[in-house]
Amino acid sequence: MVKPKRIVMPRQDPHYRIKNFNEVALGYSAEQAMEEASRCYGCKKSRCIEGCPVNVNIPEFVEHVKKGNFEDAYNVLTESLLFPRITGRVCPQEAQCEGSCVAGTKEGCDPLAIGNLERFVGDWAAEKGIVSSYEIRESGKSVAIIGSGPAGITAAADLRKKGHYVTLYEALHVPGGVLVYGIPEFRMPKAIVRNEIHKLERMGVKIKYNTLIGATKSFDDLKEENDAIFIAIGAGLPRFLGIPGEELVGVYTANEFLARINLMGADKFPQYDTPIDVGERVAVVGGGNVAMDSARVALRLGTKVDLYYRRTKEYMPARNVEIHHALEEGVRFKELRSPIELIGSKGELMRVKYSVMKLSSKLDQSGRRIPVETRRTYSSPYDTFIIAIGQSPNPLLPKKTRYLRTNEKGYVIVNPETLRVASDDDCLAFAGGDIIGDQYRGRGGTVIDAMSHGRIAAKNIDELLSRTGWKMEKMVVAMHPRNV
Repeated sequence: MVKPKRIVMPRQDPHYRIKNFNEVALGYSAEQAMEEASRCYGCKKSRCIEGCPVNVNIPEFVEHVKKGNFEDAYNVLTESLLFPRITGRVCPQEAQCEGSCVAGTKEGCDPLAIGNLERFVGDWAAEKGIVSSYEIRESGKSVAIIGSGPAGITAAADLRKKGHYVTLYEALHVPGGVLVYGIPEFRMPKAIVRNEIHKLERMGVKIKYNTLIGATKSFDDLKEENDAIFIAIGAGLPRFLGIPGEELVGVYTANEFLARINLMGADKFPQYDTPIDVGERVAVVGGGNVAMDSARVALRLGTKVDLYYRRTKEYMPARNVEIHHALEEGVRFKELRSPIELIGSKGELMRVKYSVMKLSSKLDQSGRRIPVETRRTYSSPYDTFIIAIGQSPNPLLPKKTRYLRTNEKGYVIVNPETLRVASDDDCLAFAGGDIIGDQYRGRGGTVIDAMSHGRIAAKNIDELLSRTGWKMEKMVVAMHPRNV
């Protein structure tokens, strides 16, 4: 008899966790993982695989977990996914593999907790020092990858397995892209990102830090030095509301606010050089995961936090678990409220003026009811205002190279099937991740979507390089000792 409800992952008590940046979810024990895995129906037609952007063989890895064969489960996972500790934590499984799970279609039943099991297996392997080994036959070809976020590291892993010499170029001093500068420690510990990406270095991938392509190194240089290029620079240009007062002291974009905490230790000032003073009251505007992250980080700095959203909670694009955690921790949701002016004194933020909204009967393209103003306005005092309404592509690289075309939204234009960039030149360049938006199968904006882009691009790069003839040099066997 399959149990209807999933095993709830233990987590820190809200009263304690808002005072620290330690991971909120504490992970399954081996017994809990095996019990949860036993809830799998073992479907003949595995809809969960179809729901996974990188097509992990979910039934097979779950079956191994069920039997306690955790190393076998890890080997199955890493055939498709080199970084299960990352994806197990931040993937929106409820809209992908778990959203396709047959168990979840039964009345009163939860879908299998696939993400929790994936995280458990990845953490177990790390604790035991188990790292997958690959036989790598050198191809004599080289590929440059711009950006070490989810798309970049996935492409790097797949291309290196095929024997290509891979160099990752990272603009910052640490690898990981949005995984390190955009996701708080309590959701994605930085040590996990470092350890997962260290797998690439063990495979022979070279990472060059503090290198901004288009500024410190030109795209033409990369083109001359490599046989192919993969562009995975993300979409790091913040969006603004376009309302009066956004220039005031005390107003942050979520990009800056989270980067100050995640990369610059602002929460530990004065031990670290970057100061941040959020005051006694913080307002955040937005309804996505970044808005939830910003609000929850602000809470941990000892302030009261209000989150403004122009629709109601059920229309928020954030993951349900992040909304739940934010409410559980004490973030106050100001639904049907839209900031229209930031009011200051002597250049500093003092108040936020907002309009009360209502939902009309008309729907937007995503099927959500469109909010309209009611002509009622109010204002409230705040010391800090954080704008978390999304990001746009950074135009630096496209402007610095003649090879890249962009659309009206600034995204690099690619072939929607192969992800090769649109260019009049014979440049063998591909792009993926947030820099291409949702051009591939209408999907984008999540870590696993970016990883799927990296996989597709790597596959097509390898196929094209193979046609040009490899210099099959020496055999390299990437064997890794355990307990490292």
